Amino acid sequence: MASARQFELAKESELRVEVASDAPLRLRLLSGTAEIFGTELPPGNWISAPPHSKIAVFTWNGATIELDGISEVEYVADETPMVSYVNVHAILDARRGRAKSSQASGTDSSQGPRVIVVGPTDSGKSSLCKMLLSWACKLGWKPTYVDLDIGQGSITIPGCIAATPVEMPIDVMEGIPLEMPIVYFYGHTTPSANGDLYKVLVKELAGTLERQFSGNAEAKAAGMVINTMGWVEGLGYELLLHAIDTFKCDVVLVLGQEKLCSMLKDVLKSKPNVDVVKLHKSGGVVLRNQRVRQKTRSLRIREYFYGLSNDLSPHSNIVNFTDISVYRIGGGPQAPRSALPIGAEPVADPTRLVAVNINRDLLHLVLAVSYAKEADQIISSGP
Repeated sequence: MASARQFELAKESELRVEVASDAPLRLRLLSGTAEIFGTELPPGNWISAPPHSKIAVFTWNGATIELDGISEVEYVADETPMVSYVNVHAILDARRGRAKSSQASGTDSSQGPRVIVVGPTDSGKSSLCKMLLSWACKLGWKPTYVDLDIGQGSITIPGCIAATPVEMPIDVMEGIPLEMPIVYFYGHTTPSANGDLYKVLVKELAGTLERQFSGNAEAKAAGMVINTMGWVEGLGYELLLHAIDTFKCDVVLVLGQEKLCSMLKDVLKSKPNVDVVKLHKSGGVVLRNQRVRQKTRSLRIREYFYGLSNDLSPHSNIVNFTDISVYRIGGGPQAPRSALPIGAEPVADPTRLVAVNINRDLLHLVLAVSYAKEADQIISSGP
């Protein structure tokens, strides 16, 4: 759909738009108030929508929105789960307030809420995280955003787990701020490649954040919002429970799956301080096939190096192969079955460092540069 057009939004309704692949699309607020994933729209100013994105312009009290450009889909929805989302935000805000009061009184219960958002693929987890972060920032909090979704990656590139403080409502165009990220490079887009390594990196990231919180009372009271993968069965479910335990989460928000919510309530019932809450997913959530997800992943990698608007130029530096060492974590040669006890299976050390020969097989692969001074410190140092 092209050319400028206006949409009248009633109270508690939203305009849902799927942005076309490479065509520009702008929008602006003509009257009333509205927000995109918790970030308010400035009145009268044009906002550019990122290509390939899906956005929802929500209004609490009514608004008039103008679109200019090409979109694949656009429609107004009157039924949304936003009231339940903002109710969750209000409860989290109260917990942050109690944590801050506890700090002032010198008591031990000064930890803010640690919220983990879980659910199957394409259930709106990332969008809900953005809302909770932006709403918290509007009230003066500075929560920490943790992204454990290695398949897509909203802080850096896919294949990483990362965390970053969020101090202002998230910019519609720029996305998650990248001024102070903590990043651990996993190197694959699925945890099935090395589930044990994924657990090790999650534990490293959690430990780093704990040390930061111990010296930053403000960040500790603001707490965390944790995004997760959409794989919620088998190994994915095991890693989900590991993340809940490792980050000491006290609020589990389950989007769009009754079975997962029931399973988590059952397994976490021994932890009375953990609340499991089921939320409805937005009707604007669109299921993406494997081809679309792969394309989105490639765009995220390109955006990391070239910028959202192709305004960055990657820095090139030529080094001799003799000056660098390349390692793969996990894998490596296994003992033959004949050398193992009867009935035993060969097992590779999931965190073993294996030197990689530098050859043409490394072309078009993304490698992480480690700050480790010794090879055995690579995992704990991060990229």
